[in-house]
Amino acid sequence: MTVTDAELSRVVSHALRHEPWVYELELDQEGWAPVDQLLTSLREKGGDWDAVDRDALERMVTTGAKERHELHGDRIRALYGHSVPGRIQLQPAIPPTRLFHGTAPQTWAAIRAGGLLPMQRQFVHLSMDRETALMVGRRKTFSPVLLVVDASAAAGAGTAFYRGSELVWLTDSVPARFIDTAE
Repeated sequence: MTVTDAELSRVVSHALRHEPWVYELELDQEGWAPVDQLLTSLREKGGDWDAVDRDALERMVTTGAKERHELHGDRIRALYGHSVPGRIQLQPAIPPTRLFHGTAPQTWAAIRAGGLLPMQRQFVHLSMDRETALMVGRRKTFSPVLLVVDASAAAGAGTAFYRGSELVWLTDSVPARFIDTAE
C-alpha cells in the first residue's frame, strides 16, 4: 500500500494552508516552505509515509485535478485556501471580466448587504466558471446560489485581485455593488 496522490494532497494542504507548526514548518511571507522540511515531517508519520519523496510531490502537483500547490526549486507552497495567522503576500493581477461564487441561499442576503468577505480564510475565493462555483457551493448546500462578480468593474474601482490557480481567483473582499445572481 502506498500513499495516494489524494491523501498526499490533503496532508500537504493541511500543512501549507492551515497548521504548518504541526509539521514544524515555517512559511515565508509568500507561503513557501522548504521541500526537505516538509518531506522530513511527512516521513515522521511512518508507515507508507516513509516512501514519500520529491517525485511523489511533483506527481501530486502536476497530475492533480485541481491546481492547489506549486513547486519551485527547493520550495513548495499552497496557491490558495490559507487560514494561517499572518498574511500571505500575493501579487495583484488583472482578473477576467466575470468571476463566479457559489453560496448557500441563506448567505445570499448577507452578501447582498455587505459583499463577499473572506470569513475564516485570508481571501475570498472566486471561480473562473459556473460549474466550479456551483461545485464549491454544494459543499455547504444541496442547492447553491450562483453569484456573478463583475470583476472588471470591481478592479476598476480599486479592488485587488490575485490569481490563485487556473480555476481560482482571490481577493480581499468584493463590494456588494459588483455582485449579482446568475440568470
